[in-house]
Amino acid sequence: MASSFHYFLLFIINSFLFLNSCIAKTTTQRLNALVLPITKLTSTNDIQYITQIHQRTPLVPVKLALYLGGDSLVVDCEDLGFVSSTYKPALCGSAECTFADARCNDGMCSGIERPGCHNNTCLLQGSNPFTSLGSVDEVGSDVVSVQSTDGSSPKKSVSVGNFVFVCSSSTIKLGLGKGVKGIAGLGRYPISLPFQLASAHNLSTKFAICLPSSTSESKKGTLFVGEGPYVYRPNIDVSKSLIYTKLYQMPRLFLGTFRSSPESFTEYFVKVKSIKVNGIAVPLNTSLLPVKRSLNLGGTKISTTVPYTKLETSIFNAVVNAFVKAMGNIPRVKPVEPFEACFSSKNIGSTPFGPAVPKIDLMFEKRSVSWSMFGANSMVRVSDKVMCLGFVDGFDIESMRSAIIIGAHQLEDNLLEFDVPNSRLGFSSSLRFGSKTTCSNFDFQI
Repeated sequence: MASSFHYFLLFIINSFLFLNSCIAKTTTQRLNALVLPITKLTSTNDIQYITQIHQRTPLVPVKLALYLGGDSLVVDCEDLGFVSSTYKPALCGSAECTFADARCNDGMCSGIERPGCHNNTCLLQGSNPFTSLGSVDEVGSDVVSVQSTDGSSPKKSVSVGNFVFVCSSSTIKLGLGKGVKGIAGLGRYPISLPFQLASAHNLSTKFAICLPSSTSESKKGTLFVGEGPYVYRPNIDVSKSLIYTKLYQMPRLFLGTFRSSPESFTEYFVKVKSIKVNGIAVPLNTSLLPVKRSLNLGGTKISTTVPYTKLETSIFNAVVNAFVKAMGNIPRVKPVEPFEACFSSKNIGSTPFGPAVPKIDLMFEKRSVSWSMFGANSMVRVSDKVMCLGFVDGFDIESMRSAIIIGAHQLEDNLLEFDVPNSRLGFSSSLRFGSKTTCSNFDFQI
C-alpha cells in the first residue's frame, strides 16, 4: 500500500504540472505537438547535435547539446551573466524541489544573490556527457518558449512559465561547441526537456528525433514533442511507415548528485536478438544481448552523444569479420582510428542511400522487425580516398554496461519515435531508402 508520503508527493507534482499548464500560453486550437530544430556540429572532438529554445524575460535564444539519456535541462548561468526578470530559485520545500527530486542545501552561496546563487535552495548535479564533468548547482525555473506544429511546419510560439532547470556554472560548457550554453536532456524523467514541455501543454509524453547528416545551418533536423504526423518534403508522413519494437529500462545510479532517490531510469534501451550482414546471421555470443536489470548490464542502448556504434569486443570482431568477407575483393587499407575496417573508396560505388556496401540489419524480438543500416549510416568517409566501417570496439561489457550502444552516426536520417507511454520505439530505418527523403526536409519556414 502506498505511504502517505507518496500520496503527498503525487499531490505536489500534479499541482505543479497543473500550475504550469495554466501558465502555458497556447493557441486557440488544442496543441498536438511542438517542434524544435536540430543542427549538427563537428567543431569539437565530438559530433554534437544542437537544439535551440528561447528562455528568460526578455526571451533570448539558448543553444543546447542534445543528450538522449539526460534527465534535465542544464543552462550556464555564470558566463556573461544570466539576466531575467522571471527567474525563480527553487527554495527548499517548494513544489519545484519536489518535482526535480532535489535535495535542500541551507547555505552554499556567498556574495550578491543572482541566478544560480541563492541560499536555502535545492541543488542538482548537471552532467556533461561529452566530458563526464559536472557541478552541483542551483535548481531554478524560468520562462521557456518553443514553436508549436501541425506536423508539417512550425506554427505559433508557446511558452511554459515555470520551466524547471539546473542553473549551472560555466563548467557545463566545457567540451561543447561554440555558442552552446548547456545540455538538453531528453531522458525518461519529469524535468527533462520533452517531459516538461509535454506536461505543461497537456501533450502525450511521446517525442521523436530526426538527426541531420549535414553540418549546414540550413539543413536542420527535428525534435518533435507530442503526437505525429511527422511530415517531410515532398509531403511524406513518416509516422505512417514506422516499425515498432519494445523499449526497455535500466536503472541509472545517481549517488552523490543531491537526489532524494538514488536511481532512475532515464536512458532508452531495446533488445537486439541478432545481427545480419548482407542477409547472413553473424555468429554472436547471444548471452550478452539481453537486458539484465538486476545487474544493470547488457541490452542495446541508444545514444546521441556516442558518435559511432560501440560493440562489445567479441560482437565487434564477429561483425567486422562478416562485413569484410561480404565486401569481397574490395581492398582494405590501413585502419584509421577509431575504426578497424577501412577500404579504398575508389572501389566502392554509390547509391541514393550512401556507399554501395553490404547492408547491416539489427534484428529485434519479433523476427519480422529489423533496423536496416545502409552505406550512409554504416560507412564513414575519413578522407578522399578512404572509407571505414563506422563501428568501434567498446571493449568489455563491464565498462560499456551495454552489449551494444547505437551511436549518433547510425541515427542520422532515421526518425526515432520514443513512445514512452506505450514502452515502444518507432523507427524508420534510413529515410533515404524507404521514404526517399531526409531529416533536413522538414519545412521550418513559417
